[in-house]
Amino acid sequence: MQIWAGLGNPGSSYALNRHNVGFMAVDMLASEKSFAPWKRAFQGQVSLGQIDQERILLLKPATFMNESGRAIGEAMRFYKLAPEDVTVFHDELDIAPMRVKVKKGGGAAGHNGLRSTIAHIGQSFRRVRLGIGHPGEKSRVHDYVLGNFAKSETDSLADMLNAINQAIPWLANDDDARFMSEIALRRQS
Repeated sequence: MQIWAGLGNPGSSYALNRHNVGFMAVDMLASEKSFAPWKRAFQGQVSLGQIDQERILLLKPATFMNESGRAIGEAMRFYKLAPEDVTVFHDELDIAPMRVKVKKGGGAAGHNGLRSTIAHIGQSFRRVRLGIGHPGEKSRVHDYVLGNFAKSETDSLADMLNAINQAIPWLANDDDARFMSEIALRRQS
């Protein structure tokens, strides 16, 4: 079993924020991969399903971004899983918009949701880093990540999420390189 947590802030006012792209990714997977309906658990919303032979618990912490690790840690301990069984989908300023990279381990790089997750489960979890680009100046980061995707970005955002959905079996089977490669190929066509 694996836990795949999408990071974001709960509530409709945040739904289209760049900071919520992690929620968007797991919402897409729940819908497109016929996961169970969302229900409340572990200080968030969960949906259980299967991709290939792997059971996956999708998790959207309802603790707000800065406390995401509480929900992730609670779910991980309940299922007696290791941090290596956890994948976190999150927005990434340091990656070009709509690009996807996977990384195992590492620091928080200024991301409060990752900082909280590291505090609660350690660093050895896998991250699916969803590029949102950088606004250019550090002083603009807060408003940028809490701002909605621009209308001009909606098609690219949908393409990225669809590519993730199509390539997701590779992630479920721990082939991160193939997952990223498949996304890149699908985004080119």
